[in-house]
Amino acid sequence: MSIVYTYSNARQKLASLLEQALRDGEVKVRRRDGRVFVIKPEVKVDSPFTVNSIDLDVTTQEIVQFVREGRRAYDEKA
Repeated sequence: MSIVYTYSNARQKLASLLEQALRDGEVKVRRRDGRVFVIKPEVKVDSPFTVNSIDLDVTTQEIVQFVREGRRAYDEKA
């Protein structure tokens, strides 16, 4: 349920109005002439390629060593 604020009330309580929009999804503000505006939080869209990292405590040199060992094992099978 969205609460409708008057323009004057919205100006005076902007911080709490924004918090309520975040909590409830939207807040409506009615101007004196009757027009109503909706304030909503912006939806953050992450890239589908965004991946959370995992700290494995592995050095770059160790990674290079693993790759070389894997290549060596593959070459021996071929």
